[in-house]
Amino acid sequence: MPPLDQLLHDVATARTRYIDEVSKLSEEQAHRKPTPDGWSAVDNTEHLYWAEHGGIWGMWRAFQAKQAGTPIWEGERVHRGLPIETIIERTWQPKEQVPAIAAPRMGGPSAFWLSAFASLQQPLSALAATLANEDLEAIIHPHVLSGPLDIRQRFEFLRFHIDRHRNQVLALGLG
Repeated sequence: MPPLDQLLHDVATARTRYIDEVSKLSEEQAHRKPTPDGWSAVDNTEHLYWAEHGGIWGMWRAFQAKQAGTPIWEGERVHRGLPIETIIERTWQPKEQVPAIAAPRMGGPSAFWLSAFASLQQPLSALAATLANEDLEAIIHPHVLSGPLDIRQRFEFLRFHIDRHRNQVLALGLG
């Protein structure tokens, strides 16, 4: 299993790739929806911000709760040792409904959402530094669709999720 610094680097690389792709779009292109209920590049970026913001907050909360002796989740670790791609394959449908807390809802300038999304690397890096000597598999923060994920899997999920939405933006064929 890759060390935490490698996982952090993988998230940063995925984030940079995503930002580089969306930054190439004009504001009009970034707001273009493939269908009336489909997501634009801005919608994807806003979603990534809200989802990752909540995920990072949840990992901090799970760590603090474990430190206090009151873990936020206890039970069978059904995904122990599995890579995130395997977990997603086992737990997700082809098209999932986004939880309201992670849904795009504000819109606005592409540059704002790209900047907000980029800013999440700092609290993620601070979390990684805090967790440097911790047992990452002992800290569980459940995912709404996939269930109990340990911190290593959560970092893998961030990379996976960013890449998934980058591919969705690329599929819009705007660039």
